[in-house]
Amino acid sequence: MSKRVAVPLLKGRRRGFRTGLEHGRRLGRCQSVMETTMPAPISLREARVLFIVQGFDAIDQGITQGLQDTVREVFTATAPDMLRLADELRPNLVLVMNGLHVFPAEHTAHVDQIREMGIRTAIWFADDPYFTDQTAFLAPHYDYVFTHEMSCIAFYRELGCAQVHYLPLAVNTRVFKPLQVDPAYRSDICFIGNGFPNRIDLFNKLTPFLKNKTVLIAGALWEQLSQFELLKKGIKLQWIPIEESVKYYSGAKIVINVHRLTYDETYNKNSRNLPGHSINPRTYEIAGCGTLQITDYRHDLQYYYTPGQDIETFMNAEELVQKMQYYLTHEDERQRIAVKGLRRTIAEHSFANRLVKLMDLVFA
Repeated sequence: MSKRVAVPLLKGRRRGFRTGLEHGRRLGRCQSVMETTMPAPISLREARVLFIVQGFDAIDQGITQGLQDTVREVFTATAPDMLRLADELRPNLVLVMNGLHVFPAEHTAHVDQIREMGIRTAIWFADDPYFTDQTAFLAPHYDYVFTHEMSCIAFYRELGCAQVHYLPLAVNTRVFKPLQVDPAYRSDICFIGNGFPNRIDLFNKLTPFLKNKTVLIAGALWEQLSQFELLKKGIKLQWIPIEESVKYYSGAKIVINVHRLTYDETYNKNSRNLPGHSINPRTYEIAGCGTLQITDYRHDLQYYYTPGQDIETFMNAEELVQKMQYYLTHEDERQRIAVKGLRRTIAEHSFANRLVKLMDLVFA
């Protein structure tokens, strides 16, 4: 073998060894956390709940599992079957997830009929404030309104809703968890989500830094990047299934989280321009995979994660580049924060944890 061939091959093997060692250390630390961190025990409530899914698999599955950990009987259905099943099963509660997009036009009439049966009804909004033009019509039909968005509490109360409560989202830690993944899922920087205008603007500014990194960007609309060709190799213009998302998060050194704009004529239905103060479900999902997350700041983040301790934040593209550069070259610090984020997620941010609070309010 010539020296020209041997030198690159040797460098490649060393690089592969370092990468494998790095991922092995991370997985070992994460495994230790998963084995030693337990959420508080929950006593099953004597209640029968009919849960109506939205079609967000990650959230629907998480809530279904959370309900099974929280109440004695759980039934899951889609909106067209809601009225019939409520009449047949006579649950103590019909809990609806979001009530948007795929729900039939007669849904609110069905909710009214269920209430006339003497059955409690509750809705949990997960898209606030982005579709409040539509949720404004839905909310008054329910006995209880739960929203993950702090800024919408007063809004629903002003609509005449008597029982409005702030209830943050969470994560199904049985699904979003650290995994050992093939090299194809590994990256320096990862972002999964649609290329909404503010995200496109941000990544246009990040491109000079990202072009020399191993990058994974997945979702629709990313062809709008001004220098798309420079990042094209790492872009997947498609929706990524949950199982694949977990692998990409687990294989990344850093995952970026960027919330969408609260007002956008094309993609949102928020004509009142209600602000976004609360973190998205992706915040919990990334943390649950034991990977360092760098997110833009939302007001309620401080209640669930501590910047610099179990998550990182940024205010602008310049700060994000500085932090990515730092953590890519400081493996121990990167893993320390990621592992703390995983521990806190398992201990505090399961759907069962949230549903205990919901049930306490509904059955007070």
